[in-house]
Amino acid sequence: MFMEHPRKFRFGVQLNRPLPGLNWADSARRIEELGYSSLLMPDHFADQLGPISAMTAAAAATRTLKVGTLVFDNDYRHPVVLAKEMATIDLLYEGRCEVGMGAGWKTSDYDTSGIPMDAPGVRVARLMEAVQIVRGLWGSEPVNFDGDHYRITDLVGLPVPSSAGGPPLIIAGGSPRMLRFAGANADIVGVNPSIHSGEVDAEAARDSLADRIDQKVGWVREGAGDRFDALEINAWVPVVAITDDAGSVAQMLAPGFGIDSANASDALESPMTMIGTVDEIGERLEQRRSRWGYSYHVVQDETAFDLAPVVAKFAGT
Repeated sequence: MFMEHPRKFRFGVQLNRPLPGLNWADSARRIEELGYSSLLMPDHFADQLGPISAMTAAAAATRTLKVGTLVFDNDYRHPVVLAKEMATIDLLYEGRCEVGMGAGWKTSDYDTSGIPMDAPGVRVARLMEAVQIVRGLWGSEPVNFDGDHYRITDLVGLPVPSSAGGPPLIIAGGSPRMLRFAGANADIVGVNPSIHSGEVDAEAARDSLADRIDQKVGWVREGAGDRFDALEINAWVPVVAITDDAGSVAQMLAPGFGIDSANASDALESPMTMIGTVDEIGERLEQRRSRWGYSYHVVQDETAFDLAPVVAKFAGT
């Protein structure tokens, strides 16, 4: 086994907007009823709800559902403002907040908003400083910070969040620097493909295949050291298909993963996919947990309905 005491499976849904035929509050309640652990928002400037307002409304409409982000783009929000907003949601809804932070990747967001898109190394360095500040403001001491990107002076983080030390922090990435940093600093690590082009393309899909994930989890381990077993490993899953003919679906997906038809089954092993019967998907989930530590899987929008039988059978196991 990958871990002596592996984490139990849980599942989340990333929503851009309400589910078809439902308003936002009813969408959140439906996700909760289906057994999902969390409702998570992306953070882009295209057709989606504003993440902070949507998180708050979803928490207000539900009783146990966690609300959060995959992930806030650090360039869009100053860490002092973000720390206060997230501490407020966590306090008002008694620890039901998860906070995802990232360095930003989607070129069109920067182009259309006019926000400068600095080089990847600069964006990552700024995120690293922001994480230190947010963590500090969720603590009990005044924060003083003098970095290359932020300067904070004698600032006490208020309100005090409900969760000790602040809400669980999700850091997602695909590069060595990001994943080592996530291993050292996050509570939940999203082990994802790298998106060098600024769009989810064939190379990003290829970067989610098993050999690349072996390498990426290795980087998380290097950063985490002795704390690795305390981390929750997260997968973003954009492809869900409940079917008794997984091979045909794999053949259809192969070009998008940059693989030939003879190796199409490799797409079934990618943590970006859940394809097969309920039991076949369950077997793959077990394999991914054993090999890489993945236990927290997040699907998108109405694929939440497709995956519901898997959630019903495997959540909490």
